[in-house]
Amino acid sequence: MSTSWHDKLLGGFRRTSDRLVGNLAGLGGARLDDDTLDEIEEALIASDLGPETATRVRARLSEGTFERNMEELGIRVVVAEEVEKVLAQVAKPIEIEAFPRPQVILVIGVNGSGKTTTIAKLAHLFMEQDYAVMLAAGDTFRAAAIGQLRTWAERIGVPIVTGPEGGDAAGIVWDAVKKATEIGTDVLIVDTAGRLQNKRELMDELAKIRRVLGRLNPAAPHDVLLVLDATTGQNALNQIEVFKEVAGVTGLVMTKLDGTARGGVLVAAAERYGLPIHAIGVGEQMDDLRPFSANEVSRIIAGVDTGPRK
Repeated sequence: MSTSWHDKLLGGFRRTSDRLVGNLAGLGGARLDDDTLDEIEEALIASDLGPETATRVRARLSEGTFERNMEELGIRVVVAEEVEKVLAQVAKPIEIEAFPRPQVILVIGVNGSGKTTTIAKLAHLFMEQDYAVMLAAGDTFRAAAIGQLRTWAERIGVPIVTGPEGGDAAGIVWDAVKKATEIGTDVLIVDTAGRLQNKRELMDELAKIRRVLGRLNPAAPHDVLLVLDATTGQNALNQIEVFKEVAGVTGLVMTKLDGTARGGVLVAAAERYGLPIHAIGVGEQMDDLRPFSANEVSRIIAGVDTGPRK
């Protein structure tokens, strides 16, 4: 029997939810005085939700509209409501609406973030929506990246444009856009180099890709997606900071929410940067990357929704 998306979310955010519930344990039923509110705020920060969200929850609990001896579940319900407000602002699937086609999506992220696999899963997601997809292997810095993306393209049955290791990434993107335009492709997903060790080199390469795209389609790239590994916790926030400056990120995809991840960073990223979070990945299967419901995820994170959907 296949596992439902809801059950996968429960598993993916298990560690986050357990940690938050554990950190809040014993704080329910106590008088909501300043000391208790301090402890609740600290518990939420320790759960990776970020200081901004923790401050919002504290402010909400201190409004005086709640009973002064609030039970733990009641506190978690407030957490869920405040987290939902944050996530509702950013939970936005990618809309394929570029005209003329193709819609060009640059995908960036550090090596090891799951970038190449995420590209394949995104392609699969668009194909389910009846869009024609093409891939471009623009990470020419690593032969393994080119080979891996080619393997994925063959597996899911989409065309791919590649070049030699160490080749000109902008040239590959040029060829891919020309080919995608000729055959009427809806979506062109471009892999890009993931090295941050030399930010100037990466910035120059991305700027060159943008110039080439601009000559073919002034609106391209239509999306610049940053793939983040949720298991890295706060380091993911540092990556957003750097890539926003270097690459002009327009949206995020959070991967590896597999039960070991520090999924609270999803909330911290949403609160701090307000960038659209287009999809989250909760497993290894091809359909384990999906847009998400802010209500569903917030209730799971807060430990309010702990069972399967009927």
